[in-house]
Amino acid sequence: KGSEKRSVQEFEGYKGRNHRATGGALNMNHYANKKSAAESMLDVALLMANASQLKAVLEQGPGFTFYKPLITLISISLILQVTVGILLIFIVKWNVNDESMHFKLNIMENVTTALVFIIVVVNVFITAFGVQKPNTNS
Repeated sequence: KGSEKRSVQEFEGYKGRNHRATGGALNMNHYANKKSAAESMLDVALLMANASQLKAVLEQGPGFTFYKPLITLISISLILQVTVGILLIFIVKWNVNDESMHFKLNIMENVTTALVFIIVVVNVFITAFGVQKPNTNS
Protein backbone atom coordinates (compact mmCIF):
# COMPACT_ATOMS: atom_id res chain seq x y z
CA LYS A 1 0.00 0.00 0.00
CA GLY A 2 2.84 2.38 0.73
CA SER A 3 4.22 2.04 -2.79
CA GLU A 4 0.75 2.52 -4.30
CA LYS A 5 0.26 5.71 -2.31
CA ARG A 6 3.69 6.97 -3.33
CA SER A 7 2.92 6.23 -7.01
CA VAL A 8 -0.30 8.19 -6.87
CA GLN A 9 1.47 11.09 -5.15
CA GLU A 10 4.23 11.03 -7.75
CA PHE A 11 1.62 11.03 -10.51
CA GLU A 12 -0.24 13.91 -8.89
CA GLY A 13 3.05 15.78 -8.50
CA TYR A 14 3.80 15.22 -12.18
CA LYS A 15 0.31 16.33 -13.11
CA GLY A 16 0.77 19.43 -10.99
CA ARG A 17 4.02 20.35 -12.71
CA ASN A 18 2.45 19.77 -16.11
CA HIS A 19 -0.59 21.79 -15.05
CA ARG A 20 1.55 24.80 -14.09
CA ALA A 21 3.72 24.55 -17.20
CA THR A 22 0.74 25.05 -19.49
CA GLY A 23 -0.63 28.04 -17.59
CA GLY A 24 -3.44 26.17 -15.85
CA ALA A 25 -5.18 24.60 -18.83
CA LEU A 26 -4.36 21.94 -21.37
CA ASN A 27 -3.46 23.66 -24.62
CA MET A 28 -5.47 21.74 -27.22
CA ASN A 29 -4.24 24.13 -29.90
CA HIS A 30 -0.68 22.81 -29.45
CA TYR A 31 -1.88 19.20 -29.79
CA ALA A 32 -4.02 19.97 -32.84
CA ASN A 33 -1.16 21.81 -34.54
CA LYS A 34 1.22 18.87 -34.02
CA LYS A 35 -1.40 16.44 -35.30
CA SER A 36 -2.06 18.54 -38.40
CA ALA A 37 1.67 18.92 -39.03
CA ALA A 38 2.09 15.13 -38.95
CA GLU A 39 -0.84 14.72 -41.35
CA SER A 40 0.71 17.32 -43.64
CA MET A 41 4.02 15.43 -43.73
CA LEU A 42 2.21 12.23 -44.69
CA ASP A 43 0.30 14.17 -47.34
CA VAL A 44 3.57 15.48 -48.80
CA ALA A 45 5.02 11.95 -48.92
CA LEU A 46 1.98 10.64 -50.79
CA LEU A 47 2.03 13.69 -53.07
CA MET A 48 5.63 12.89 -54.04
CA ALA A 49 4.78 9.22 -54.62
CA ASN A 50 1.85 10.17 -56.87
CA ALA A 51 4.02 12.63 -58.81
CA SER A 52 6.54 9.83 -59.38
CA GLN A 53 3.76 7.49 -60.51
CA LEU A 54 2.43 10.14 -62.89
CA LYS A 55 5.89 10.55 -64.38
CA ALA A 56 6.22 6.78 -64.87
CA VAL A 57 2.83 6.57 -66.61
CA LEU A 58 3.61 9.53 -68.85
CA GLU A 59 6.96 7.96 -69.79
CA GLN A 60 5.14 4.79 -70.87
CA GLY A 61 2.88 6.82 -73.11
CA PRO A 62 -0.64 6.23 -74.44
CA GLY A 63 0.30 2.70 -75.58
CA PHE A 64 0.20 1.53 -71.94
CA THR A 65 -2.95 -0.51 -71.28
CA PHE A 66 -4.21 1.53 -68.32
CA TYR A 67 -2.83 4.90 -69.43
CA LYS A 68 -6.07 6.95 -69.27
CA PRO A 69 -7.46 5.39 -66.06
CA LEU A 70 -4.14 5.87 -64.27
CA ILE A 71 -3.73 9.47 -65.46
CA THR A 72 -7.28 10.18 -64.25
CA LEU A 73 -6.87 8.44 -60.88
CA ILE A 74 -3.48 10.00 -60.16
CA SER A 75 -4.82 13.44 -61.12
CA ILE A 76 -7.83 12.99 -58.81
CA SER A 77 -5.51 11.90 -56.00
CA LEU A 78 -3.21 14.90 -56.51
CA ILE A 79 -6.11 17.37 -56.56
CA LEU A 80 -7.63 15.86 -53.41
CA GLN A 81 -4.26 15.92 -51.65
CA VAL A 82 -3.79 19.61 -52.41
CA THR A 83 -7.33 20.26 -51.12
CA VAL A 84 -6.58 18.35 -47.90
CA GLY A 85 -3.35 20.32 -47.51
CA ILE A 86 -5.23 23.62 -47.81
CA LEU A 87 -7.85 22.44 -45.29
CA LEU A 88 -5.09 21.43 -42.86
CA ILE A 89 -3.55 24.89 -43.15
CA PHE A 90 -6.87 26.46 -42.13
CA ILE A 91 -7.38 23.94 -39.33
CA VAL A 92 -3.93 24.74 -37.90
CA LYS A 93 -4.47 28.49 -38.29
CA TRP A 94 -7.67 28.58 -36.22
CA ASN A 95 -7.59 28.41 -32.44
CA VAL A 96 -9.12 25.16 -31.16
CA ASN A 97 -9.58 26.69 -27.71
CA ASP A 98 -12.03 29.24 -29.16
CA GLU A 99 -15.44 27.61 -28.68
CA SER A 100 -17.05 29.77 -31.37
CA MET A 101 -14.82 28.00 -33.94
CA HIS A 102 -15.64 24.44 -32.83
CA PHE A 103 -18.51 23.98 -35.29
CA LYS A 104 -16.45 25.15 -38.29
CA LEU A 105 -13.40 23.17 -37.20
CA ASN A 106 -15.52 20.04 -36.72
CA ILE A 107 -16.93 20.35 -40.24
CA MET A 108 -13.47 20.96 -41.71
CA GLU A 109 -11.99 18.00 -39.84
CA ASN A 110 -14.83 15.73 -41.00
CA VAL A 111 -14.40 16.88 -44.62
CA THR A 112 -10.65 16.34 -44.34
CA THR A 113 -11.15 12.83 -42.94
CA ALA A 114 -13.59 11.97 -45.74
CA LEU A 115 -11.18 13.29 -48.38
CA VAL A 116 -8.29 11.31 -46.88
CA PHE A 117 -10.46 8.17 -47.06
CA ILE A 118 -11.23 8.87 -50.74
CA ILE A 119 -7.50 9.46 -51.40
CA VAL A 120 -6.70 6.06 -49.86
CA VAL A 121 -9.33 4.32 -52.00
CA VAL A 122 -8.11 6.07 -55.17
CA ASN A 123 -4.53 5.07 -54.37
CA VAL A 124 -5.59 1.45 -53.85
CA PHE A 125 -6.92 1.50 -57.42
CA ILE A 126 -3.75 3.18 -58.68
CA THR A 127 -1.74 0.38 -57.10
CA ALA A 128 -4.11 -2.26 -58.50
CA PHE A 129 -3.66 -0.98 -62.06
CA GLY A 130 0.09 -1.14 -61.51
CA VAL A 131 2.43 1.69 -62.41
CA GLN A 132 5.70 0.31 -63.74
CA LYS A 133 8.74 2.16 -64.90
CA PRO A 134 9.26 1.66 -68.64
CA ASN A 135 11.70 -1.09 -69.60
CA THR A 136 14.64 0.63 -71.34
CA ASN A 137 16.40 -2.63 -72.27
CA SER A 138 14.19 -3.30 -75.31
